[in-house]
Amino acid sequence: MTMARDTLAELEDEALLVLYANKDPDAARLLAHRLMPRLVGYAGRLLTDRAEAEDVAQETMLRLWKLAPDWRGGEAKVSTWAYRVAQNLCTDRLRRRQRQRATGLDDVAEPASDAATAVAGLIEADRMAALDAALASLPERQRSAVILRHIEGLTNTEIAEILQIGVEAVESLTARGKRALAAALAGQRADLSYEEAE
Repeated sequence: MTMARDTLAELEDEALLVLYANKDPDAARLLAHRLMPRLVGYAGRLLTDRAEAEDVAQETMLRLWKLAPDWRGGEAKVSTWAYRVAQNLCTDRLRRRQRQRATGLDDVAEPASDAATAVAGLIEADRMAALDAALASLPERQRSAVILRHIEGLTNTEIAEILQIGVEAVESLTARGKRALAAALAGQRADLSYEEAE
């Protein structure tokens, strides 16, 4: 038996997962709708490749669907579990890249939004490319912590669970990551069309 969509939208992720395990396809669609954009965004920042990020998000959801009948509530939030799986899949892909470094692809900026003017779109693309390059220069754990905290908006406790480290370590990683990002981007203010503070 399936529930009305309005009722489903009010449920927490864990309740949706339980409903999916009981064969409710609407619950599965809603949970995927909630999680997929966040997983693609997170993986995209780690991997700097949209297609790979989509693959990671899909693989994460497939693992979640397989796990659904055996889900043990109260041990972890569904979203935290999903970020952890995505983190592991991204780490595997990054390690594979390092082993296969024979060929490298140039980073391609995302196309500008249709809503933005051409110039504003190009400026935003340059800024995003600079941020992505600066993020890519960070050590993997710092990059993950910074993305999860400042782009995905997770709490330090959630990040600690995802990265399987203590909260103090998360705070240290994000602080060092922010300092490294600031240093990497410091000389690019004029190039990225940011006005210098007077």
